[in-house]
Amino acid sequence: MPLVHDTNKIYTEHRFILKLSMKKDIPIHRVEDLAIAVVPRTDEATQEPLWDTFIINMREQPIRSVLICSKGYGDMDGEKIKTTTLRHFFEEIGPSRAVQIEPIQAKLFGITNEYWVSFTYDDYMYDKKYIFVRGSIEPSNFTKIPFIERKGVMIR
Repeated sequence: MPLVHDTNKIYTEHRFILKLSMKKDIPIHRVEDLAIAVVPRTDEATQEPLWDTFIINMREQPIRSVLICSKGYGDMDGEKIKTTTLRHFFEEIGPSRAVQIEPIQAKLFGITNEYWVSFTYDDYMYDKKYIFVRGSIEPSNFTKIPFIERKGVMIR
């Protein structure tokens, strides 16, 4: 009787072993010492409150090739809302530094606001999502924001 190989089974087993092998070879680095903050300021001309978002590098070294994608989504007044996705790129953000990303309208605090940050540090690419859920950007959640010396809402 001839010996018959089930090539499908061999292929599937090989893929599983290869996948396990590859996973253990990829280092998993957590994003630390980086934050996104939403901070109010007063418009000098109109005395109206305005809001800005910042990325804060609390590391002792710079981060490079920083890409930030921001978007908002959720329900407002019974209607589904999705904002435009904005992309911001910074060649480098120095150590112990806060950099303004974009202004944000207070009316968007009624939906979820997401900032997806990716950057390179020490020849490794990191990424992390920072999500301000609906209603989280309010004075009861304020804390002192490092390097800006103002109060706002911050996610680390």
